[in-house]
Amino acid sequence: MESWIAGLAQHGYVILFAVVFLESVGLPLPAALALLIAGAAAARGSLQVPYAAVGALVAMLAGDSLMFLLGRTTGWWLLGVLCRVSLNPEACVLRSADSFYRRGRKLLVVAKFIPGINTMAPPLAGSMQMRFLPFLRLDLAGAALYVGCYFGIGYVFSGALQAVTQGYRTFGRVISSIVIALVAVYLAVQVWLWIKERAQPPVAFAIPLEAADGSATGAQIYDVRSHGYFEVNAVRIKGSRRLDPHALRQANTDFEGQVFLYCTCVREATSRRVARELESKLRGKGVRIAVIKGGLRAWRKAGLPIEAVPRDDMAALPAFD
Repeated sequence: MESWIAGLAQHGYVILFAVVFLESVGLPLPAALALLIAGAAAARGSLQVPYAAVGALVAMLAGDSLMFLLGRTTGWWLLGVLCRVSLNPEACVLRSADSFYRRGRKLLVVAKFIPGINTMAPPLAGSMQMRFLPFLRLDLAGAALYVGCYFGIGYVFSGALQAVTQGYRTFGRVISSIVIALVAVYLAVQVWLWIKERAQPPVAFAIPLEAADGSATGAQIYDVRSHGYFEVNAVRIKGSRRLDPHALRQANTDFEGQVFLYCTCVREATSRRVARELESKLRGKGVRIAVIKGGLRAWRKAGLPIEAVPRDDMAALPAFD
């Protein structure tokens, strides 16, 4: 019996640390639930409190530190990946960055409890050039608060959780079931987005070569990305112009003839949205709008010319001192 408990505890530690770490690096795993169940298991003697709590804290700090360093080196690319489940990942990045910067460093202490900011905060801190040691101190405080809260609740209310968990042996099955449910929800959301997109007015598409030929004969090409004007060493289609997708009503650009739009997000979501808004705004003016299929990536893959984003067009990303 003792060897069975020891084996169960060892297996439980691995699951707990893995779930906490993987959630910290952006995977949709329920770290809070894992901590609740681990706390209940510790109250019943299946896990040792110091090993479980401190190990979970270290796993969370390791994941957050990795995301901080990746944010420092990759900047907006990583933030865009984390927001990829959004229909408009670029807007997701900007909202998270604005929220994080306005609330300051101390947001790191409570970021784990805020949906949409919990995973974004470490890479945002890195991309905003926050120094590592101040980040680590604040993140340690936030991780300790998060782990202590959920682990403590599980420990104190272990009796109430027992009916749900039925012992720590079912921990893996509980987590597996929730992961399956999350995958099912994600797929359902993707299907809903596809149906929603199909219900929208159709948008004309053009392959990169068509857009390049059109540009040579006077067509206009607009870059409707947001993050592309924050990234260091950002590039764009040669000869294209900036069109901020979040300020279309204030745009004073003169559109005429053929207009091509491009972005870098999934399913050309931003370009589609901008195309529909412009078609509504310019209806009856003879402007033809098309989205470059595959965006900037497809353009570069086709070997067509690009250029560095002019320094005057770059927008400064807020940076912590």
